[in-house]
Amino acid sequence: MTKNILVFGVLFLTITSGLKAQNTSDFFSKTDGFLKEYVKDGLVDYKAIHENPDALNELVQMAQRLSVSKDKTEEYQAFWINGYNLMVIKGIVDNYPITSPMDIGGFFDREKRTIGGKEITLNDIENELLRSNFPDEPRFHFVLVCGALGCPPIIAQAYMPATLDAQLEKQTKKALNDPQFIRVEKNKVKVSQIFEWYEKDFTQDGQSIADFINKCRTEKLPDGAKVSYYAYDWTLNGIK
Repeated sequence: MTKNILVFGVLFLTITSGLKAQNTSDFFSKTDGFLKEYVKDGLVDYKAIHENPDALNELVQMAQRLSVSKDKTEEYQAFWINGYNLMVIKGIVDNYPITSPMDIGGFFDREKRTIGGKEITLNDIENELLRSNFPDEPRFHFVLVCGALGCPPIIAQAYMPATLDAQLEKQTKKALNDPQFIRVEKNKVKVSQIFEWYEKDFTQDGQSIADFINKCRTEKLPDGAKVSYYAYDWTLNGIK
């Protein structure tokens, strides 16, 4: 009897572990397909999703049930990056039509979403689960998309554990070489308020914001450039 119970327990753990792994894989795969269908040139087709929300709702339900371990760094980070972006889309679609995510009261800091077995706000995903757990990783700011044009653009693919580092690097370089995101005029540079709000993420080890930007720029900022911030554009990042 004891032997049978032991065998059953081993089989149960094996099966459930396999299901969890499969579900995680399915989540990334289906997220990738969803974004390929509804994202184009950094904009989201909220109207089309609003009219046919089944695929989004399926992804949200999957994300609610999944649990990822911080010890599996790439899987954990990829899950929460995708989860954040999907929850932004879900929140906008549920309130569509709107002209800005700021039209929704408490969208980032009060409204809680169920994801990864947690009841959590968007700000908590960004600040507690990602920034606090990985304080040496400033590239999160170029892949977490808040639903506004002021964000770096959303991409038409999921962030995958196996390719996450390359994706983070690509999106960071893309943003920092974008003349609309980093605006250079002679020795004056205007940058997104993201650099103001999260300054400490970009000025670690004594570097300046300009130093951080120059690490990823093809055309370096001028020596001694005066850095200031342009107003964040909270207009919805939707396809019109």
